[in-house]
Amino acid sequence: MEIRVENLKCSGCASGIRKALSGLPGVQHVVVDVEAGTVHVEGNPEKESLIQKLSQLGYPPVGHNNLKRKAQSYVSCMLGSLSEK
Repeated sequence: MEIRVENLKCSGCASGIRKALSGLPGVQHVVVDVEAGTVHVEGNPEKESLIQKLSQLGYPPVGHNNLKRKAQSYVSCMLGSLSEK
């Protein structure tokens, strides 16, 4: 399953997304393509739970962005960058 998301900026964003989605039921593998702005999830997860988690992190599906989600994405990005080190 592939989802195009907003606010995806760097490898820190990608790291945070991979870590958060990997803990959801049914998720086997997560691939984040920063340049394409996509999140690809393998397994049998519920799409709604993926979208909800991505939105909580600040990476909503394309067309569903707002100022609060943009701010959340900066925090998630920073935390993801710290976990890479």
